[in-house]
Amino acid sequence: MGAPADVPGAPPSRRAYFPPAPETTGPYPFTEWPFGGANPVGATIPSSVDSPLMTALAPTAIGGWLNDNHIQIYGWINPGFNVSNTHTLPGQITGGNFPAAYSYVPNVLQLDQIVTIFERLPDTVQQDHWDWGFRFSPLFGETYRYTTANGIFSDQLQKWNKFAGYDAPMIYGELYIPQVMEGLMLRLGRYISVPDIEAQLAPNNYMYSHSMTYAFDNYTNQGLIATLQLTKNWMVQGAIAVGTDTSVWNARNTNVAALPAGAPYSLLPGVWATVPAGIWMAGQAAYSGQTDPGVKPSATGCIRYQSDSAYDAVYSCANSINNGAFGYNNLNQYTTTFYHKFNDDWHISFEGWQMHEYNTPNAASPFYGASPYMFFNLVNGPNPAQCTSSLNPTCTSREWSLLTYLNWKFSPQDNISWRAEYFNDITGQRTGFKTSYFNYAMGWQHWFMPTITIRPEVAFYNSLKTPALSNGTQSHATIFSADLIWHY
Repeated sequence: MGAPADVPGAPPSRRAYFPPAPETTGPYPFTEWPFGGANPVGATIPSSVDSPLMTALAPTAIGGWLNDNHIQIYGWINPGFNVSNTHTLPGQITGGNFPAAYSYVPNVLQLDQIVTIFERLPDTVQQDHWDWGFRFSPLFGETYRYTTANGIFSDQLQKWNKFAGYDAPMIYGELYIPQVMEGLMLRLGRYISVPDIEAQLAPNNYMYSHSMTYAFDNYTNQGLIATLQLTKNWMVQGAIAVGTDTSVWNARNTNVAALPAGAPYSLLPGVWATVPAGIWMAGQAAYSGQTDPGVKPSATGCIRYQSDSAYDAVYSCANSINNGAFGYNNLNQYTTTFYHKFNDDWHISFEGWQMHEYNTPNAASPFYGASPYMFFNLVNGPNPAQCTSSLNPTCTSREWSLLTYLNWKFSPQDNISWRAEYFNDITGQRTGFKTSYFNYAMGWQHWFMPTITIRPEVAFYNSLKTPALSNGTQSHATIFSADLIWHY
């Protein structure tokens, strides 16, 4: 599945003086080195996805109208399974594979995602007129657990803890203005967070599983992002958003009611108790829309360089930057990704990031639980920090990560990827354990045909300072897994 090749007399699919596409799909999940927030300027044409559904609709009146207006509908079904040496303890809300991502429950066959994309791509190759586009991406499956934003169908996860659910991680419109430098793209709505090698949609990843680097950083933003192609090599981005993984309406104020005797409450995620007889507890109400201090104007700034040969690209972002006050998921993130192509068969991808949140409630403090922002009462709410001192009611939660993928294409339908990763959860706020992790994995991607791909793999996880795998009972985990992507 990819852009059609140029044919004599057809409009070009890429500006001739721009760097060439570094990779092919298949077997890789992309043709351009990944970046977020925009379609590639100078290398995007309308109706460039060759889907079975659009082919089937082509003879119909609906298909004719869609094609005339350059609107495409396509998608995929993505089931998978894993076999693991971890287990889930009775009464635990997280699966034994956690913090491994996208297969958090061990030893299951699951529907990871079924996705249908409704899309119009603007023509960014031409330079003589404005163009527009949009994307709407409804999703159902286990993947929703990672894409959920607080306030958007979030009761499925935060109240009922459903194994699979609905979401729409991308709902946006965009405008392309070619007369500004090499081209300006404006995107408004809910969009995927811009940094990272990996992506939430299955066809956009090297492997079935995801790194912890990807699993625990920013996922989606809501706002306006501008992408300016300065030259054929240089690109800059700027955005204003409302925070991370949350919605603007969560900024409203709602009273936090006291809980009467006999009411359930939670001071730690997944650990519930009952208010004793004759006692009322203030500030322990389940989340019902009280002010989220993470919902505020937040800035994103990125810069990208790609060499003339496209053998090298570097992309650095300061993402969702505000005052960093603790909120539902107010992660202030600084990320750099780097790509190097050795030859047509081998390339390497590298990512490093640092994140922080200020004033994160301290789980060891006697004041813990008195915060008016009791997101911890959500079934899958954010974790508190495990601060150095138990006397401080809050501290700064920090984490950093390093990730690399080495990739070998050994046939037009096959590639193998090796993943190595170090993840340091300094205060335990992201994973619930104050430890660092090492993860390495190897996966094979095979395209049977343009519409069917399989991705078997094996991954090893090691918690270095304290047992953090299998619900805190193991320091090592081995997970065999595989998925199938069927495009329609």
